[in-house]
Amino acid sequence: MKTIQILIVDDDLEIAHLIKIYLTNEGYQVLIANNGREALDVIAKESIQLIILDVMMPEMDGLEVVRAVRAEYGIPILMLSAKAEDMDKIMGLTTGADDYMVKPFNALELIARVKSLLRRSIYLNAQIQPVQDPEEIQIDSLNISKKAHTVTVDGRNVYLTSTEFDILYLLASHLGQVFSAEAIFEAVWKDKFLESNNTVMVHISKLRDKLESELGGVKLIQTVWGVGYKIDP
Repeated sequence: MKTIQILIVDDDLEIAHLIKIYLTNEGYQVLIANNGREALDVIAKESIQLIILDVMMPEMDGLEVVRAVRAEYGIPILMLSAKAEDMDKIMGLTTGADDYMVKPFNALELIARVKSLLRRSIYLNAQIQPVQDPEEIQIDSLNISKKAHTVTVDGRNVYLTSTEFDILYLLASHLGQVFSAEAIFEAVWKDKFLESNNTVMVHISKLRDKLESELGGVKLIQTVWGVGYKIDP
């Protein structure tokens, strides 16, 4: 089996190296980043299967890192924090983290949660590698032709606007990957996303209505609450 790489992101090097010892003893390959920006560089260069992320860090905190990761990747994230309040946990999970543990933590519980997240993401294929720019995509009865710029269901045309087509193609060519509204906007509109912009939500709603009408009510585009949108394989 391919070695599983886990990234620890924590500005407290003593804690980071302690966690590394626990994980290395379990057979995982472990990388350490001292801050959020360094973590994003590592993620871009390495094949990371799970991120253990501290919330409180200088320059770029853990929540900012989660948002940046979720804009491009579906990597499982386990957040660590000295904050035990419910709202802190809720904020971490709704931002896009998969699990949340409070410091100080029990080493056995940490390992158990790591294994649980990996089991869900890897062995149940929660992380799907995207197919890059295919000319034609077939999802059951739905056919998307990039070259002809058409969408059909059992041979029947589904009439989409150019923007709706681009959103559908983006999601369908990256099955299983969650895209935030910001990531969709910047990929499709080629412009900077504004915090209050609900353009993506409006287009997703219209696109869903058209697809569900042709697919007999099947909900092709899924909402991952607090994170974004995806199409499951």
